[in-house]
Amino acid sequence: MSHHDHDATCDCGHDHEAEHEHEHESGPLAELVTLRDWLRYAVSRFNRAKIFCGHGVTNTFDEAAWLILATLALPPDHLDPFLDACIPGDERAALLHNIERRVSERIPTAYLVNEAWLGDFHFYVDQRVIVPRSFFAELLDQRLAPWVEQPEALTSALDLCTGSGCLAIVMAEAFPNADIVAADISPAALEVAEQNVTDHALDDRIELVESDLFARLDERLFDLILCNPPYVTAEAMAGLPPEYLHEPQMALAAGEDGLDIVRRLIFDAPRHLYPEGILAVEVGHNRHLVEDAFPHLPFTWLATEGCADGVFLLHRKDLPLQSA
Repeated sequence: MSHHDHDATCDCGHDHEAEHEHEHESGPLAELVTLRDWLRYAVSRFNRAKIFCGHGVTNTFDEAAWLILATLALPPDHLDPFLDACIPGDERAALLHNIERRVSERIPTAYLVNEAWLGDFHFYVDQRVIVPRSFFAELLDQRLAPWVEQPEALTSALDLCTGSGCLAIVMAEAFPNADIVAADISPAALEVAEQNVTDHALDDRIELVESDLFARLDERLFDLILCNPPYVTAEAMAGLPPEYLHEPQMALAAGEDGLDIVRRLIFDAPRHLYPEGILAVEVGHNRHLVEDAFPHLPFTWLATEGCADGVFLLHRKDLPLQSA
């Protein structure tokens, strides 16, 4: 189908004279008219470039749909009604710009469109924080049952390494009577977290604290301490796809065996938990490293759809009481 034919069949009542002015331009800006055209183009570009999809989606089709819908300010879960919509010239330029940056610079879509999702929760993100992705989203949707027996009775929770504030915000929903502290070592990350906390109208329930883990939390005690810390091993860091190099490396790397932060959590958490308190920590695919480092601790491993053992849980009574 020629460009003229395609314009003629495009059912959007759009005046195409402006399009025809661009016909001396070859390539996508002139030839791709509908959202369906752009979706096909983006998927092909992504497949040929072998981009890595690991920041909220798992395949190039979903990545392309997300990038296009977000760039056009369309709802993320309503692709079909818009497939045959015509894209005017200025929006085509924006689409092409984002698609090309996704391919040539390997920037994750979340950063290009400044949004990320955990379940139904929407967050602002930029390169001051890692892109939200956590097995905790699913566990918190279940309110950490059965380990938290009465979610309404939980009154204080701590989200360490909060980054964008995403897990603190999901915790506020899961535990409606809890005051939540969200701590991070990065002042830049906390600026993003503050924006998200405000966007979700949770300023009165979530307190943001700049702290290197527990350093500035004094003697405060919590019913629940949750942490999705840096846990990437040195070997894995060396082999990361380029998409991950756009994220703050301090939020990923955790020493030779990926346990630099986990060790500190296990030794320091007991002093900040109530007697019946719980520590829950995400460690990705490092279960064997954790168990080798702490062979005597009775870890409970929490299964999610994406991973059978990506999060461990320990009760206060099971944690070592001496600091290393």
